[in-house]
Amino acid sequence: MQRAQRRKFHFIYKTVCIITNKFYIGMHSTDNLEDGYIGSGKRLWHSINKHGKENHVCQILEFLESRDDLKAREREIVNVELIGEELCMNLRIGGDGGFSSKNHQLITSSAGGKANSEKIKNNPEHKAKFAEFANKMRAKSIKNGTFKVPSWEGKSHTESTKSKIGEANSIKQKGENNSQYGKCWITNEIESKKIYKGDTIPEGWRLGRKM
Repeated sequence: MQRAQRRKFHFIYKTVCIITNKFYIGMHSTDNLEDGYIGSGKRLWHSINKHGKENHVCQILEFLESRDDLKAREREIVNVELIGEELCMNLRIGGDGGFSSKNHQLITSSAGGKANSEKIKNNPEHKAKFAEFANKMRAKSIKNGTFKVPSWEGKSHTESTKSKIGEANSIKQKGENNSQYGKCWITNEIESKKIYKGDTIPEGWRLGRKM
């Protein structure tokens, strides 16, 4: 059994250059949905080298049960008509997959996601542009019936991931970043609500919470 067939996830993805609107559709099998993979097409990588990885958005369109199902589905989507579209960067009919070299695989898997994540984190304009584009792509895939949410059943975060999530949340919830910062409970013995400390307590209410 080939290594790709043993992967946990098999999906069709679409990578779009937000500068030119040109797109590439491919398939990918992986054990890590956050591996940073954004495609392996020749025209796609020419676009990435020209416009930068941060200007390319990759979105999962559809999950399949197996590598064989994945190949068959890509063959259906990436057909002669699609390749003939002006904005399409695919050069051949789908169903084969693969990398041009081992080095190409390593570069593709490690680079794209990290660069785009940093751009989104540090550039509000790019973050807004990315969110708008992602929402449009999601709406389109839902309308076309190609969007499927992967099941989390039987899966869980690693202890390392849990630790990172907890650390990030603890930082975000400190001081003024906490949505409850500067608030306190008041009650009228029937219901309870929060007000900002220093606000006038309404008549018939007191500090505290009705449990």
